[in-house]
Amino acid sequence: MVDYEIEKEYTAKGFRLICGIDEAGRGPLAGPVCAAAVILPIGTDIDGLNDSKKLIEKKREMLFPIIIEKATAYGIGFALEQEIDEINILNATFLAMSRAVEALGISPDLLLIDGNQKPKIGVGEEVTVIKGDAKSVSVAAASVLAKVSRDRYMLEKSQEYPQYAFEKHKGYGTKLHYEKIAEYGVSPIHRKTFLKKILGDTV
Repeated sequence: MVDYEIEKEYTAKGFRLICGIDEAGRGPLAGPVCAAAVILPIGTDIDGLNDSKKLIEKKREMLFPIIIEKATAYGIGFALEQEIDEINILNATFLAMSRAVEALGISPDLLLIDGNQKPKIGVGEEVTVIKGDAKSVSVAAASVLAKVSRDRYMLEKSQEYPQYAFEKHKGYGTKLHYEKIAEYGVSPIHRKTFLKKILGDTV
């Protein structure tokens, strides 16, 4: 269950602007990785908030504007598929996180980052939280903003590349997606380094 225990722990240490950070889209074969950064007033109640992976799409969409309305500040950042191919998915994820923090418009004192690796953004103190999206309200809120933002991006791309059915799988490596790649080849928004077995030496 998500709560403010982690935030309260650091508030007691003197931190004031505490920012949750999470990403969506590290695993897909196509599209960007998206990160979100969210600063919430400690104690803000957001009914039904949880790790975005545990919420149905309709619930995430419902929570999205509520989080934005209640947040002191929020930011969304993307790293595109070309950047993922150039610098690898981990570094691209850190780049998206850095862009999300930059988009906040204010400088947080502390970054609560989902996972076990620090992106070294250079703003505030960084603390990693394993399964943070299932523990911290701030990180859970970021997970919802990141997931919804990326899904919306992929829905837009499904209009541009309707043959790949991105609206159904959002770029993840489903059976349907592999069938579409086999039928139509690789699109401009596919991650070439994620498709080495298909593309061989052409990557």
